[in-house]
Amino acid sequence: MRVVPHSDLGRVEALLVDMDGTLVNSDAAVERRWTAWALAHDVDPSAVIATCHGEATGATMRRFRPDLPEATIEADVQAHMRAETSDVEGVVTAVGADEFLAAVGRLGLPWAVVTNADRALALARLGAAGVEPPSLTTVEEVPAGKPDPASYRLAADRLGVPIERCLVVEDSGSGVAAGLAAGAVVAALGRDDGHLRITDLRELADLLLAARG
Repeated sequence: MRVVPHSDLGRVEALLVDMDGTLVNSDAAVERRWTAWALAHDVDPSAVIATCHGEATGATMRRFRPDLPEATIEADVQAHMRAETSDVEGVVTAVGADEFLAAVGRLGLPWAVVTNADRALALARLGAAGVEPPSLTTVEEVPAGKPDPASYRLAADRLGVPIERCLVVEDSGSGVAAGLAAGAVVAALGRDDGHLRITDLRELADLLLAARG
Protein backbone atom coordinates (compact mmCIF):
# COMPACT_ATOMS: atom_id res chain seq x y z
CA MET A 1 0.00 0.00 0.00
CA ARG A 2 1.38 3.40 -0.99
CA VAL A 3 1.73 5.74 1.97
CA VAL A 4 0.76 9.33 1.20
CA PRO A 5 3.27 11.91 2.48
CA HIS A 6 1.61 14.42 4.76
CA SER A 7 2.53 17.17 2.31
CA ASP A 8 0.32 15.53 -0.34
CA LEU A 9 -2.72 16.45 1.76
CA GLY A 10 -2.25 19.95 0.40
CA ARG A 11 -3.57 18.69 -2.96
CA VAL A 12 -6.84 17.40 -1.49
CA GLU A 13 -9.86 19.33 -2.82
CA ALA A 14 -12.69 17.69 -0.84
CA LEU A 15 -13.32 15.40 2.11
CA LEU A 16 -15.66 12.41 2.14
CA VAL A 17 -16.22 11.32 5.73
CA ASP A 18 -17.82 8.17 7.12
CA MET A 19 -20.35 8.65 9.90
CA ASP A 20 -20.49 5.87 12.53
CA GLY A 21 -17.16 5.29 14.23
CA THR A 22 -15.49 8.12 12.31
CA LEU A 23 -17.37 11.39 12.70
CA VAL A 24 -19.96 10.19 15.20
CA ASN A 25 -19.55 7.85 18.17
CA SER A 26 -22.68 5.72 18.10
CA ASP A 27 -21.13 2.53 19.48
CA ALA A 28 -23.52 2.18 22.41
CA ALA A 29 -26.62 2.54 20.23
CA VAL A 30 -25.24 0.21 17.55
CA GLU A 31 -24.41 -2.46 20.09
CA ARG A 32 -27.82 -2.21 21.78
CA ARG A 33 -29.70 -2.73 18.52
CA TRP A 34 -27.48 -5.53 17.21
CA THR A 35 -27.59 -7.33 20.53
CA ALA A 36 -31.39 -7.30 20.35
CA TRP A 37 -31.34 -8.67 16.79
CA ALA A 38 -28.79 -11.36 17.60
CA LEU A 39 -30.69 -12.63 20.64
CA ALA A 40 -33.92 -12.75 18.63
CA HIS A 41 -32.22 -14.90 15.98
CA ASP A 42 -30.17 -17.28 18.17
CA VAL A 43 -26.86 -15.65 17.23
CA ASP A 44 -23.96 -14.77 19.53
CA PRO A 45 -24.24 -10.98 20.08
CA SER A 46 -20.49 -10.56 20.62
CA ALA A 47 -19.75 -12.13 17.23
CA VAL A 48 -22.21 -9.81 15.48
CA ILE A 49 -20.90 -6.70 17.24
CA ALA A 50 -17.33 -7.62 16.32
CA THR A 51 -18.13 -7.50 12.59
CA CYS A 52 -21.13 -5.21 12.08
CA HIS A 53 -19.39 -1.84 12.22
CA GLY A 54 -19.23 -0.21 8.80
CA GLU A 55 -21.07 -3.02 7.05
CA ALA A 56 -24.50 -2.69 5.46
CA THR A 57 -27.26 -3.98 7.75
CA GLY A 58 -28.52 -6.62 5.35
CA ALA A 59 -25.01 -7.92 4.73
CA THR A 60 -24.47 -8.48 8.46
CA MET A 61 -27.79 -10.29 8.79
CA ARG A 62 -27.05 -12.53 5.80
CA ARG A 63 -23.60 -13.30 7.18
CA PHE A 64 -24.97 -14.70 10.44
CA ARG A 65 -28.30 -16.10 9.24
CA PRO A 66 -27.84 -17.12 5.58
CA ASP A 67 -30.73 -19.54 6.00
CA LEU A 68 -33.32 -16.79 6.40
CA PRO A 69 -35.55 -16.04 3.38
CA GLU A 70 -34.73 -12.82 1.59
CA ALA A 71 -38.16 -11.43 2.48
CA THR A 72 -37.39 -11.97 6.16
CA ILE A 73 -34.01 -10.26 5.82
CA GLU A 74 -35.59 -7.27 4.10
CA ALA A 75 -38.25 -6.99 6.81
CA ASP A 76 -35.59 -7.29 9.51
CA VAL A 77 -33.51 -4.56 7.85
CA GLN A 78 -36.44 -2.16 7.84
CA ALA A 79 -37.34 -2.95 11.46
CA HIS A 80 -33.70 -2.62 12.51
CA MET A 81 -33.33 0.75 10.83
CA ARG A 82 -36.50 2.05 12.49
CA ALA A 83 -35.28 0.87 15.89
CA GLU A 84 -31.84 2.45 15.38
CA THR A 85 -33.38 5.73 14.25
CA SER A 86 -35.36 6.02 17.49
CA ASP A 87 -32.38 5.06 19.69
CA VAL A 88 -29.84 7.90 19.79
CA GLU A 89 -29.05 7.83 23.50
CA GLY A 90 -25.34 8.40 23.99
CA VAL A 91 -24.66 9.42 20.38
CA VAL A 92 -21.96 12.13 20.36
CA THR A 93 -19.23 13.45 18.09
CA ALA A 94 -16.14 11.27 17.84
CA VAL A 95 -12.83 12.25 19.43
CA GLY A 96 -11.39 15.20 17.57
CA ALA A 97 -14.45 15.69 15.35
CA ASP A 98 -15.12 19.24 16.50
CA GLU A 99 -11.53 20.29 15.84
CA PHE A 100 -11.59 18.50 12.48
CA LEU A 101 -14.76 20.25 11.32
CA ALA A 102 -13.39 23.59 12.49
CA ALA A 103 -10.24 22.99 10.45
CA VAL A 104 -12.24 21.99 7.37
CA GLY A 105 -14.27 25.18 7.69
CA ARG A 106 -11.15 27.30 8.14
CA LEU A 107 -9.64 25.79 5.00
CA GLY A 108 -12.86 26.21 3.03
CA LEU A 109 -12.86 22.59 1.84
CA PRO A 110 -16.13 21.08 0.60
CA TRP A 111 -17.07 17.94 2.49
CA ALA A 112 -19.74 15.28 2.71
CA VAL A 113 -20.84 12.50 5.00
CA VAL A 114 -21.00 9.12 3.25
CA THR A 115 -22.67 6.34 5.20
CA ASN A 116 -24.11 2.83 5.02
CA ALA A 117 -27.02 4.11 7.11
CA ASP A 118 -30.26 5.20 5.47
CA ARG A 119 -31.16 8.88 5.42
CA ALA A 120 -33.51 8.82 8.42
CA LEU A 121 -30.93 7.09 10.61
CA ALA A 122 -28.11 9.31 9.40
CA LEU A 123 -30.08 12.48 10.15
CA ALA A 124 -31.06 11.16 13.58
CA ARG A 125 -27.48 10.38 14.61
CA LEU A 126 -25.95 13.48 13.07
CA GLY A 127 -28.63 15.58 14.72
CA ALA A 128 -28.00 13.97 18.10
CA ALA A 129 -24.29 14.74 17.72
CA GLY A 130 -24.95 18.30 16.53
CA VAL A 131 -23.37 17.81 13.09
CA GLU A 132 -24.87 19.40 9.96
CA PRO A 133 -23.03 18.19 6.85
CA PRO A 134 -23.36 20.27 3.68
CA SER A 135 -23.84 17.07 1.68
CA LEU A 136 -25.06 13.60 2.71
CA THR A 137 -24.92 10.36 0.71
CA THR A 138 -26.72 7.36 2.18
CA VAL A 139 -27.03 3.68 1.39
CA GLU A 140 -30.46 3.79 -0.24
CA GLU A 141 -29.13 6.13 -2.93
CA VAL A 142 -26.76 3.55 -4.46
CA PRO A 143 -27.14 -0.01 -5.80
CA ALA A 144 -24.93 -1.41 -3.01
CA GLY A 145 -23.39 -0.09 0.19
CA LYS A 146 -19.76 -0.18 1.22
CA PRO A 147 -17.45 -1.99 0.43
CA ASP A 148 -18.93 -1.16 -2.98
CA PRO A 149 -17.41 2.18 -4.10
CA ALA A 150 -20.66 3.62 -5.51
CA SER A 151 -21.48 5.84 -2.53
CA TYR A 152 -18.08 7.52 -2.54
CA ARG A 153 -18.20 8.10 -6.28
CA LEU A 154 -21.69 9.60 -5.99
CA ALA A 155 -20.61 11.87 -3.12
CA ALA A 156 -17.62 13.15 -5.12
CA ASP A 157 -19.84 13.82 -8.14
CA ARG A 158 -22.23 15.82 -5.97
CA LEU A 159 -19.37 17.99 -4.73
CA GLY A 160 -18.08 18.43 -8.26
CA VAL A 161 -14.60 17.15 -7.35
CA PRO A 162 -12.78 14.27 -9.09
CA ILE A 163 -12.65 11.28 -6.77
CA GLU A 164 -8.85 11.19 -7.13
CA ARG A 165 -8.71 14.61 -5.45
CA CYS A 166 -10.90 13.52 -2.54
CA LEU A 167 -9.74 12.33 0.85
CA VAL A 168 -11.92 9.57 2.26
CA VAL A 169 -11.87 9.25 6.06
CA GLU A 170 -12.88 5.83 7.40
CA ASP A 171 -12.64 3.55 10.41
CA SER A 172 -13.84 0.18 9.05
CA GLY A 173 -12.41 -2.36 6.65
CA SER A 174 -15.43 -2.18 4.37
CA GLY A 175 -15.25 1.61 4.28
CA VAL A 176 -11.53 1.67 3.54
CA ALA A 177 -12.09 -0.87 0.76
CA ALA A 178 -14.85 1.29 -0.71
CA GLY A 179 -12.67 4.39 -0.71
CA LEU A 180 -9.74 2.59 -2.32
CA ALA A 181 -11.95 0.98 -4.96
CA ALA A 182 -13.46 4.38 -5.75
CA GLY A 183 -9.98 5.75 -6.44
CA ALA A 184 -9.73 8.20 -3.54
CA VAL A 185 -6.89 8.81 -1.12
CA VAL A 186 -7.90 7.12 2.14
CA ALA A 187 -7.11 8.13 5.71
CA ALA A 188 -7.81 5.21 8.01
CA LEU A 189 -8.53 5.63 11.71
CA GLY A 190 -6.30 3.25 13.63
CA ARG A 191 -5.84 1.04 10.56
CA ASP A 192 -2.93 0.25 8.25
CA ASP A 193 -4.94 -0.64 5.11
CA GLY A 194 -5.41 2.93 3.84
CA HIS A 195 -2.88 5.38 2.42
CA LEU A 196 -2.55 7.28 5.69
CA ARG A 197 -3.01 5.99 9.24
CA ILE A 198 -4.39 8.46 11.79
CA THR A 199 -5.11 8.09 15.49
CA ASP A 200 -8.14 10.39 15.59
CA LEU A 201 -9.71 13.30 13.73
CA ARG A 202 -7.76 15.85 15.75
CA GLU A 203 -4.55 14.46 14.26
CA LEU A 204 -6.02 14.69 10.76
CA ALA A 205 -7.06 18.30 11.40
CA ASP A 206 -3.50 19.17 12.39
CA LEU A 207 -2.10 17.43 9.29
CA LEU A 208 -4.48 19.24 6.94
CA LEU A 209 -3.72 22.63 8.48
CA ALA A 210 0.03 22.02 8.31
CA ALA A 211 -0.10 20.76 4.72
CA ARG A 212 -2.12 23.72 3.51
CA GLY A 213 -0.03 26.32 5.26
